[in-house]
Amino acid sequence: MPDATVSSGDAGFAHAQVATNGIELHVVTAGPEDGPPVVLCHGFPELWYSWRHQLRALGQAGYRAFAPDLRGYGGSSRPTQVSAYGSDNLTADLCGLLDHYGYEKAAFVGHDWGAMVVWEMGRLHPARVSSILAMSVPYTNAPAPPTEIFKVIFEGKFFYILYFQPVGPAEAEFEADPRHFLRTMLYSASGDGMADGRPALGDAPAEGTRFLDILSPAPALLPSWLTERDVDVYAEAFEESGFFGPVSFYRNMDANWERSHDIPASVYAMPVGFLTGSRDPVNAMMPGAAEAMAGTLPDFRGLTLVEGAGHWVQQERPDETNDALLRFLSDVGCAP
Repeated sequence: MPDATVSSGDAGFAHAQVATNGIELHVVTAGPEDGPPVVLCHGFPELWYSWRHQLRALGQAGYRAFAPDLRGYGGSSRPTQVSAYGSDNLTADLCGLLDHYGYEKAAFVGHDWGAMVVWEMGRLHPARVSSILAMSVPYTNAPAPPTEIFKVIFEGKFFYILYFQPVGPAEAEFEADPRHFLRTMLYSASGDGMADGRPALGDAPAEGTRFLDILSPAPALLPSWLTERDVDVYAEAFEESGFFGPVSFYRNMDANWERSHDIPASVYAMPVGFLTGSRDPVNAMMPGAAEAMAGTLPDFRGLTLVEGAGHWVQQERPDETNDALLRFLSDVGCAP
């Protein structure tokens, strides 16, 4: 078993540095050591901290919950090669995490990019996955490399994933003032930021547009679910880590597609659920996703739609998210 350095965390959490797949992951745990394992995978631009409400709820319910900073984020290792952030490495990190703690398999929960990583766990390592609850980003199997599709759909228009492809511009924009970027991003994609019904992607030209140009400015007084201290936690982490690793997840989308697009949906024999906010901008990018999953995945357990929530559903509406998460785990036979 790899070595880990463990320290006591606040609110009943414990922090560890876990050696896996040639790197270290910073992992936060909650709950009894003999509880059923649940692995929580965060998205962009987030941290283990995005799961603070779920860690507490799972731990109190008797589960053993794990929330790693994915590679490139927070206290985890930050490789310097773009290819290091492909689905092969991201899923191998999680397999090593299970190995370290002695589990054959676990329930996986993912949000945003974490959902995409969890979907790839189900594709590439189905024997390690007992169930999947994906948040915000549904299962897809594109007919061609994703960036090729985006170039056709968004010809001449700004699309953030295409903006992220070259190394440098996105990093320079976000690292100029990480706190301003994170505060704006967290507000803009939330249910509060999307409440005015503005288009999820806007209609800006590709030339001369930056990512922050398409976001709604955050108000002086943040909504109740997001405190300035919360923003500080994210900002302090990204001021240290930078954004190369997180943005490089996007730079591997075509390579990930090449790796797994021939794997049929039938590989998802485990129970699968989907949860999203009614105002999540991803819904506009991927309409009809729940219906498509119901017709494609062998054991799809349905959609939970959290009314009024935006992209950060587990932070915006923790009680509703926790209720749905605990109900899903119980329904699929994963109970303490």
